[in-house]
Amino acid sequence: MSASEPSLSRTSSEDGWFKTTHWTVILAAREKDGIAAREALASLCSTYWYPLYAFIRRRGSSPQEAEDLTQEFFFRFLERHSLGNVQPAAGKFRSFLLACLKNFLANERERAQAQRRGGGHAPVPLDSGDAETRYSLEPADTRTPDAVFERRWAFAVLERAMTELRCEIAGGEKRALFEELQGFLPCGQGSVSRAELAAKRGVSVGAIDVATPRLRQRFGALLREQVAQTVSSKAEGEEEIRHLISVLSGD
Repeated sequence: MSASEPSLSRTSSEDGWFKTTHWTVILAAREKDGIAAREALASLCSTYWYPLYAFIRRRGSSPQEAEDLTQEFFFRFLERHSLGNVQPAAGKFRSFLLACLKNFLANERERAQAQRRGGGHAPVPLDSGDAETRYSLEPADTRTPDAVFERRWAFAVLERAMTELRCEIAGGEKRALFEELQGFLPCGQGSVSRAELAAKRGVSVGAIDVATPRLRQRFGALLREQVAQTVSSKAEGEEEIRHLISVLSGD
């Protein structure tokens, strides 16, 4: 299945998705309850730090420099209340986060730091080894840092949705079937055809054709929920879904 064809079926609870998202919680709670806002913000940052790391690396920083800069950025972002001046119409968390990073990097160029960045603080746990391994797999092309960020953000959203779906699937036979069917989900890497899978499991191709759309539908719902966590309105959520599909289709 191509990246441009995810099943994004709506559910009866769709209208409520944008009432309690992480990003709207942050915007609403930043003044009344700083702890709640910081916890929600830290949750988003923990999920989406790698696109920022990839952005910094593509701009020419070494792995160690990129790790240090990423940690220092989050230290200031989380510990120094960067949300103080954010307005309710802040829009998509993706755009806001990248704008903050660019501003941070511009300021960093103007200051020399003898002390290790962040003073040893690590507000968001980064797996530097994993980060560099992932970055080394980025295509050796002419993508701009912004394009790398967008690409990795899109995959981070897909990965989160896939993780949620995997957690919903019970163990045993159902988990085994899921692992085989996930290749038919958006950006799946499955190399087995429907007929081959049916023969392997001793079922009809029709049975595979029934199970696959159900899985895609649930994946689509979870993908929308992931997107909803990073926008401040339903309209922005629809726009973000279209943008995500566009980024993946151009991969």
